[in-house]
Order: sequence, then structure tokens, then C-alpha cells
Amino acid sequence: MADHGSSGSHSHGFDEHRATYNGFITGSVALTLLCLYILVALVAFRFVNSGNLLLGFGGLILGMIVVLIDTRSGGKWYLSGGLLVIYGLITAVAIA
Repeated sequence: MADHGSSGSHSHGFDEHRATYNGFITGSVALTLLCLYILVALVAFRFVNSGNLLLGFGGLILGMIVVLIDTRSGGKWYLSGGLLVIYGLITAVAIA
């Protein structure tokens, strides 16, 4: 059987588990946002007639920077989500 130590507390590893879980959730949200930025950039590369490279690569680079800023700021994803919506709308207007 596993040795759990002589202390009467059962929560001596809970803080590490919580930190690992929070890191996993933060990484998952950041990866999802980056995938959505890549998806919008691929749409811009394919369907925008003029300025597709500028719109595609500019949105990707700006999106990566904003996701890194939001990741470091503690997991408030307002800036990344807002910029993703704006980037998607700009791409949709450029297609039409």
C-alpha cells in the first residue's frame, strides 16, 4: 500500500493538483484560440482577392501576440476573443 505520511491532513498535494489543472485549462483555451486564428487566416488566404497575405499573416501574428498576452495576464480571454471576432469580421468583409 502507498505511504501517505504521518500527518492527519489529506490535502497536502491538493495545491499542486489545482495548479496543474489550471495550467491545463489555460493551455487548452490558448490552443483553441490559436486554432481559430489559423482557421480565419486560412479563409483569408483562400478567399480574399487582394491583400490576402497581409490580412492572413498580419492576423496570425497579431493573434499569437494577443493570446500570449492573455495567457500571461491570468486567463482573462477578453482581448483574444474580441480580436478574433474583429479579425473574422474584417475577413468576411474583405471576402464580400
